[in-house]
Amino acid sequence: MASLVRHVTIDCGDAHALASFWAQALDGTLGEDDNPCDEEAVVNSAGASLLFIRVPEGKAAKNRVHLDLQPQDRSRDEEVERLVALGATVLADHRLPDGKGWVTLGDPEGNEFCIERSQAERIATGSA
Repeated sequence: MASLVRHVTIDCGDAHALASFWAQALDGTLGEDDNPCDEEAVVNSAGASLLFIRVPEGKAAKNRVHLDLQPQDRSRDEEVERLVALGATVLADHRLPDGKGWVTLGDPEGNEFCIERSQAERIATGSA
């Protein structure tokens, strides 16, 4: 049997704070024993389990791996607004006039991730 991905691990400066952001972003939950000042924190959600580990060095370059999020119950643009209100930053806007495209955001520590169109938006434009 092949291996399974248990967590996607993200190095960070403040594991609990960043995990708290991602728990809200993914409608997930923090691990039961995760507390402020812990060296690591986990977020469990329907789509993935993310593990945040505190490291001494800051982020220095573009991520080599990033998450692509697809909203389930709102549009891409509504999701971008919601995540910006939670503390994300718009890094690049790749939305096209025909409704296609994505938006690249940075989480509170600058890790890049993208917001794609919802499945409903894909069906509406014939590109499911």
